[in-house]
Amino acid sequence: MQPAQHMLRTGRRGTAFEFAMALRDLRASFDRLGLASSLAWADVVARYRGSILGPFWITLSMGLMVAGIGLLYAQLFEVPLNDYVPYVALGIVLFGAITNTINEGCATFTGAAGMLSQTSLPMFTFVWRTVLRNLINLGHHLVIIVGVLVWYGHWKTLNLPLAAAGMVLALANLSWISMLAGIASARFRDVPQLVVSVTQFAMFMTPVFWKADAFPDRHAFLAFNPFHHLLHAVRAPLLGEPVDSLTWIVLTAMAVIGWAATFTIFSLTRRRIVHFL
Repeated sequence: MQPAQHMLRTGRRGTAFEFAMALRDLRASFDRLGLASSLAWADVVARYRGSILGPFWITLSMGLMVAGIGLLYAQLFEVPLNDYVPYVALGIVLFGAITNTINEGCATFTGAAGMLSQTSLPMFTFVWRTVLRNLINLGHHLVIIVGVLVWYGHWKTLNLPLAAAGMVLALANLSWISMLAGIASARFRDVPQLVVSVTQFAMFMTPVFWKADAFPDRHAFLAFNPFHHLLHAVRAPLLGEPVDSLTWIVLTAMAVIGWAATFTIFSLTRRRIVHFL
């Protein structure tokens, strides 16, 4: 056998082995979802230990922001309060959950360096930990969502099954984005600052405070904005509005392509992540 052919076959076997080990890590992490949820809950408790209101301080400040921006911008844009305030409230709460999951994803592995170096827990466990922690935080803010939907009468037209489908697709995408950010941040410590800058910029480029219908239907500015689709898939059904078919296509394509690329990168870097920390 020629040396080149031997190296090629060895390389293929090595890649197949790494992929199999990564798949084993993923399967094992599902058996430890209880641990991931316990770690996520412990993170929330530890962050607000000693506080009277705990995470509801963030809910309170977010509620004041919704009230201030909603009342002011509704007057500036000359739009009815019952249309604009729920739109802004859901936009702020949901977009905050999206960006926090991505930003905190940067610390998925660096924040668990001690556990990763001393235990053999599946690395995917810490990805689920990040996602579940932000779901818990989102749960605290549901009081804002429920409050505005009930107060302004949108509870009569909301489509919960469609909103749940949008949330599932959003979580499917946020999981791989969070994991990819965690891998990159473990290798390059400048990545978290870059990610925070991108998400801050995206907040003003995404229809959080302004209406998407200010642009023509399926304008490129919105069509190629993944944050818009992540937000629109959940907010529109809660407001009783239809979800653009393009959003379903984009989010599904993002989930399939994103997970394929991220899992491949993880399988190739899995053994090096601990050494990066």
